[in-house]
Amino acid sequence: MSERLITFSDVSRFYGEVLGVNRVKLAIPPGITSLVGPNGSGKTTLMNLMSGLIRPTRGEIRVLGVSPENPEALCRVLGYCAQFDAFPKGLTGYQFVHAFLRMRAISEEECRRRSWAALQTVNMTDAAHRSVGAYSKGMRQRIKLAQAIAHDPQVIVLDEPLNGLDPMARAETIELFRAWGAQGRHVIVSSHILHEVDRISDQVILLSQGYVVAEGQIQGVRSEVKEQPMQIEVRCDQPGLLAARLFQQDHIVEAKVNKDTKGLLLRTKDSDS
Repeated sequence: MSERLITFSDVSRFYGEVLGVNRVKLAIPPGITSLVGPNGSGKTTLMNLMSGLIRPTRGEIRVLGVSPENPEALCRVLGYCAQFDAFPKGLTGYQFVHAFLRMRAISEEECRRRSWAALQTVNMTDAAHRSVGAYSKGMRQRIKLAQAIAHDPQVIVLDEPLNGLDPMARAETIELFRAWGAQGRHVIVSSHILHEVDRISDQVILLSQGYVVAEGQIQGVRSEVKEQPMQIEVRCDQPGLLAARLFQQDHIVEAKVNKDTKGLLLRTKDSDS
């Protein structure tokens, strides 16, 4: 069973004294999984860990039974699409996809076949011989996706893959995710917008400040989040007066004036309050 999962066993990653992720324990099944959280929450760190781009400070990771410390084996089962662009200068879209396949020691004939198949999947055949440097943001997103899927991996890791896509390309890309998930593949997608993943995900992992705060199906995660207290910072000139008035409300459990006396911190019973 573990050979069908992506597992994190008490994984932490620090950048010097800065926390990336801490004590992560996960067993991710096949299907579409969204990593959700604000910037700096640990989404990209988790993706880089499972992709073998960085190593954990402690703990153990397995991707379909493969350790990321075995890059040759990992590259056979995993495709990665980074959030930020990093293209070699002067390459066309076709050359970009083809070059990554050649680095996998695939024959020239098979590289050509797979390159065109991947380009067709993401609707980029018409622009295949144009320079990547002349592509729009949405086209660059799609060519990165073609590179990630060209070798037919079982695990597809996509960091903010919908950024820059127009509505039609966005809908087409989401349909691709669904098709891959239905085939039993792992599709790992990051997003900072919880409602966006409603249309995409089989399961969600919610991250905050390097910790996993909730995981599971989207409905369960929503319920779990609703049951948690919410903290809200309010900036104002008369925080003492506002705190006194708000504290009369049943759903306010704490109202604390900031040290600079220019605002206050409120804590509610739950996120619906």
